[in-house]
Amino acid sequence: MTAYLYLYSHGEVSLAAFQPVLLYAILLMILFSPFDIFYISSRFYFLRTVWRIILPLQAITFPDFFLADIFTSMSKVFSDLERSVCRMVNRQVGTIAWFEADSICGSHSIAIPLVLVFPYLCRFFQCLRQYKDTKEKTCLLNALKYSTAVPVIFLSALKYHVFPEQWINFYRPLWLISSVINSLYSFYWDIKRDWDLSILTRIFMFKNPSIWTNLLYGQNWVFYWVLGSNLVLRCTWTYKLSAHLRHNYLTVFTIAALEILRRWQWVFFRVENEWNKMTAMQNLEMSSNMPSEGDRLLDSSDHTV
Repeated sequence: MTAYLYLYSHGEVSLAAFQPVLLYAILLMILFSPFDIFYISSRFYFLRTVWRIILPLQAITFPDFFLADIFTSMSKVFSDLERSVCRMVNRQVGTIAWFEADSICGSHSIAIPLVLVFPYLCRFFQCLRQYKDTKEKTCLLNALKYSTAVPVIFLSALKYHVFPEQWINFYRPLWLISSVINSLYSFYWDIKRDWDLSILTRIFMFKNPSIWTNLLYGQNWVFYWVLGSNLVLRCTWTYKLSAHLRHNYLTVFTIAALEILRRWQWVFFRVENEWNKMTAMQNLEMSSNMPSEGDRLLDSSDHTV
């Protein structure tokens, strides 16, 4: 960034515009490199998982929906990436067009809401695929959760395509309602499903070692913090999905940093919950395969009457 500003301030605009293109090209070359460098197995595993996310034509595994969930937190990153690539393609880097809000790559672009909604659509179709395989109704409810992000994104984008009076009197109230629904639904799903902490029966029972890791056993304040912060940050995350609110870059940066914290908390307890499920399933299988005490006595060759 410093080199870019130096070149731009000294009039070498073409060199300044070339730097981000070169950076993106190097990143893609490393990611798709067929040579055994830079952790080739991890890179190819990541690319395969991304492909499975984009086209969920197979049974959905834990890495598939786990990474897809993380991608939903990166929707703003993807939209910024699209805008950056658009400016490179249209030669707006290092020119006054970069600062023009009404340019082809500005906030009026229809590509912005499409890129924002894409991770949610991928996760939506994953849930439908899971329902096809398992016939569990919770998969449909999960798909409904991701669909609630769609009106938040597109109602926000309408601000740039309707008259101000229409936006204030009609579309903005709809946007506020859809934002509240999406935030509360997502919060409920985090607590009830992803973390397996029932709102009605177990929300204040944090001392159950079969649910929570022994690492945090007895630390009640941790879970109160997680519940409160998750609710607040779920609501503020709507700010990032709304194109008409993303002009204050300091606020956007702050909320993005807080979203990293929220997503880390989600990852920690989501993986913990999945581990508990796997452990419980293994214990159940082992107990079902083990003969009872009576069976062992009857089957014993040393048993005599």
